[in-house]
Amino acid sequence: MLGIGFFNLIVLVGYLIGITILGTLSMRKIKGMSDFIMPRRFGKWMMAMHAFGSGTHSDQAVSVASKTYTNGLSGIWYQWLYLFGTPFYWLIAPMMRRFRALTTADIFELRYNRSVAMLYSIISIGMMVTTIGLMLKGSGAVISGASGGAISPDIAIILMTVLFVAYGTAGGLGGAIVTDFVQGIMTIIFSFLLLPFVLSAVGGMDGVRATIADPQIFSLVAPDEIGIFYIVAIAVNGLIGIVTQPHILSSCAAGKTESEGQFGFFVGSFTKRFCTVAWCLTGLAGIAFYTGQEINPDHLYGMLSREFFPQIMPGMLGLFIATLLASVMSSCDSFMIAASALFTENVYKPFRPNLSDRHYLWAARCVSVLVVLLGVIYAYSLSGVIEGLEFLWKIGPMMGIAFWLGLFWRRTTAAAAWTSTLSALLAWWITSKTFFVNWLSQSEFALSLRLVVNLDSEPTVYLPWQMTAYLGCGFIVGIVTSFLTQRTSTEKLERYYALQRTPVYEKEDNNAAPCTLPPGATPLPRKALFPQTDLEISLPSKRSVIGFTIGWICVAAIVSSLYWIAAG
Repeated sequence: MLGIGFFNLIVLVGYLIGITILGTLSMRKIKGMSDFIMPRRFGKWMMAMHAFGSGTHSDQAVSVASKTYTNGLSGIWYQWLYLFGTPFYWLIAPMMRRFRALTTADIFELRYNRSVAMLYSIISIGMMVTTIGLMLKGSGAVISGASGGAISPDIAIILMTVLFVAYGTAGGLGGAIVTDFVQGIMTIIFSFLLLPFVLSAVGGMDGVRATIADPQIFSLVAPDEIGIFYIVAIAVNGLIGIVTQPHILSSCAAGKTESEGQFGFFVGSFTKRFCTVAWCLTGLAGIAFYTGQEINPDHLYGMLSREFFPQIMPGMLGLFIATLLASVMSSCDSFMIAASALFTENVYKPFRPNLSDRHYLWAARCVSVLVVLLGVIYAYSLSGVIEGLEFLWKIGPMMGIAFWLGLFWRRTTAAAAWTSTLSALLAWWITSKTFFVNWLSQSEFALSLRLVVNLDSEPTVYLPWQMTAYLGCGFIVGIVTSFLTQRTSTEKLERYYALQRTPVYEKEDNNAAPCTLPPGATPLPRKALFPQTDLEISLPSKRSVIGFTIGWICVAAIVSSLYWIAAG
């Protein structure tokens, strides 16, 4: 019975059928493209579970547990790269909702021009293909470990793909959000359910500390790889790139008003940060449980699940595997729809305008299937989850540079959006090539700064330095290009910033053209910190300050609680 037993198999099949039917039911509410890619009808808790569900999937538990198993407590930074950016989500969510866009490419077209929107669309579709492939790869590893190797990762990937494509192309984003609500609750439960049983088997945290002799395993900072510089670099990189991840727009903008998206994005994201603590501690306990054994780190989480869930109650292992599968399906659904929306709305429609809404809807569904097929091909090409995760980190920020420059500096031009993105991509490409790494390895100064690592095996540029190089290059080139090119028209800029000064109310027409103000809406007065300059930095509201402060309190509580639990 696929290595999990008859009863677990029944639970697994029943759950998957149920979640697929639930997602497909949303098809009844799809009347056109806007309903398929951005149905703005959900409340706060649905939005919170959507932000949590679309941003949380089993490959992340795999990567955190795997990296903790090999590196110790500092492995948590493979998912905590967004931790210090999370308080900013309170400010980002209403900003994204006020654009009233269907896709993030609409925002780039509004601020710059259609060519920049197409550039973003092409890069982001590639990012979504990468994300889907990474998720499928990581989830296949978990399921293989949970079934004792009886379920091949390849079979698991095929099963997940068939199911989420079936209901995703039918139910659209609405189906993803509905299934995310169920999946979010289940994922939270299973994130914490395994930990106490593994800890009990090794004698609690005291037993873990007694078994593991290396004190560095219990450090949140690993000087050999994950140090302070590493943590700061990936945090900045993550914050710059978060706004250009295509699915983030739906996490902020699928609510009835901006407050639903603000609450949902903020609360759902912090819920994930708490769950990450459980994944990390499970990996730490796994070191003690498998002491003296050689195991595949990517299979750790699944192996522990197979070991302990059957002890809880019959069918629990099947429900766990089903939750993993369905969480991946609902997340991949969101990414698939985001990618198909970008292609249909911002690449295909400009070349084939004035066709029926039904035509574009079917085009989006066809592209959805193609995007997933490319993701599956990428999944099979990956050698490991961590390899794919590090690659994914570097894609989003490439156009995040143009997004943030355009938001905060009126002088930024469309040419600067192009040059900042292309120069960042070039810097990334150069710092990844063997000829550059070998040249850098010959410099004593470069070695003293630890620009190159892994000198005894395959030398590479240290990841934080690589991020510093492409981000720094992108911002500098973007700023210089802006000064050398013609300013954007005042009329275009005013339309862009007027949207940001106009709150979203509940009874707005959600079927209006993207990035347009509703009839009769009056933007609020401009309240810039530097009103006589080109800098567009607004004075924060009381609500913004309170939420931002609470966010930092949550960050301090999460970090200190992990350190207190692990270090004792």
